[in-house]
Amino acid sequence: MISEGKRNVLGVLVNVVDYDAAAAEVISAARERRPFALTALAVHGVMTGVLDPPHNARLNSFDLVTPDGQPVRWALNLLHGANLTDRVYGPTLTLRVLARAADEGLPVYLYGSTEETLARLVPALERRFPALKFAGVEASKFRPVQPGEENEIADRIRSSGARLVLVGLGCPRQEVFAYAMRPLLDMPLLAVGAAFDYHAGLLRKPPAWMQRAGLEWLWRLGLEPRRLWQRYLVLNPAYATRVAAQWTKLWKATPPPPAVDPPSSFSV
Repeated sequence: MISEGKRNVLGVLVNVVDYDAAAAEVISAARERRPFALTALAVHGVMTGVLDPPHNARLNSFDLVTPDGQPVRWALNLLHGANLTDRVYGPTLTLRVLARAADEGLPVYLYGSTEETLARLVPALERRFPALKFAGVEASKFRPVQPGEENEIADRIRSSGARLVLVGLGCPRQEVFAYAMRPLLDMPLLAVGAAFDYHAGLLRKPPAWMQRAGLEWLWRLGLEPRRLWQRYLVLNPAYATRVAAQWTKLWKATPPPPAVDPPSSFSV
């Protein structure tokens, strides 16, 4: 297993970690009933932190931030000599965590996405992991949290008997949600983004060679050009430029200190 701590990628602290170590940390927190927040960041997630300093501080408070995209893995290797041979992709990490949760009888709570997606996701996961226990399933309300509502959500999750929570709200909503809920729950929260749609069969995965080459963005752009063009055609070049500047020391990407206060508002 590889677990070498956090490294600075454009001011966002990303863990030098592999699948085995990441899954082990999640399951350990679930067993021990410890608060724990994980997110898997691709270029879009890193750049969201770069362009939003308060969000950057939230990301830097997470227990584990995995290099979800190949360009993030490449940056860790280039900037810090990490020598990672693979990324830690959110949908794949989700399956590895769920396999271990099923083996150990740790109930899972699904939070986010739509009723329709969840109705397809749950049976798909049950077919893959017959022993997996679902403590609860709750679709996103697609609106800002109401005063005191975060405590009601935490009460529902705790009373369900869940030992870990998968959060599928999309970036950056899911990271803000996980950050806000972490102090209220004695279990890991995993912000896994598109994993819900992929495992529900609503998104087609790119060929393996495109994933290895870091071209998943091109595949997704072809599937959803109107929604994703700015994310990839604007943010990808900006990311590459900043990584080059950090590598050549033309720009000092100073990480902000981790955030300590809950957000005043977030989406549920």
